[in-house]
Amino acid sequence: MSRRVTWPLLLALPGLVLAAAGLFHPHGLSYDTSWRWFALHVPGLLVFPLVGAALAALVRGRRDPVSWVVRLTAYVYATFYSALDVISGIGAGWVTHELGPGVPRPPAVSLMFRIGTPLGEIGSWALLACVAVLAADQLARLRVPALVGLVLLPGAYLVHIGHIFAPEGVAGMALIGLATGALAVVQDRVSGSATASG
Repeated sequence: MSRRVTWPLLLALPGLVLAAAGLFHPHGLSYDTSWRWFALHVPGLLVFPLVGAALAALVRGRRDPVSWVVRLTAYVYATFYSALDVISGIGAGWVTHELGPGVPRPPAVSLMFRIGTPLGEIGSWALLACVAVLAADQLARLRVPALVGLVLLPGAYLVHIGHIFAPEGVAGMALIGLATGALAVVQDRVSGSATASG
């Protein structure tokens, strides 16, 4: 498989994997859902940051201020969203499961959500900022072909309001994955055309 196919696919994969995982994400945390809640968030710890890495990869090799804003906001998203994943996903899921069936959720578990949720909010706002700057940058550089990058905006918004819960979060992560991969294709085609004409 050529790099022209594998690179966009690699950049699309994190968002698409999280969208698929979201189809199985319970909408509430109880003993009955706690193991699946925990089990989905452990691999999520490896995948959530890759969404930011994929977005940052679209400005690879550049040193201009806009590219650094994209990298910084992608980093903030990856860090703070991972904190949400660890605290409200892995931690709360594990503790709820270990408490056993029929045990009411203690205030300590609710306190985990009270810190995990605002950390996740910072991450999702950073994701929104990242895709807004990136989409504008790519549109300015690549013109009409980069319109596909505007799909990042509703994608990040849906993640902001729906995490990876179905249907909003699933759709949001899928849009982010598809738009990231599509922008990689556009970049390759535009750079290929510029090389051919030069």
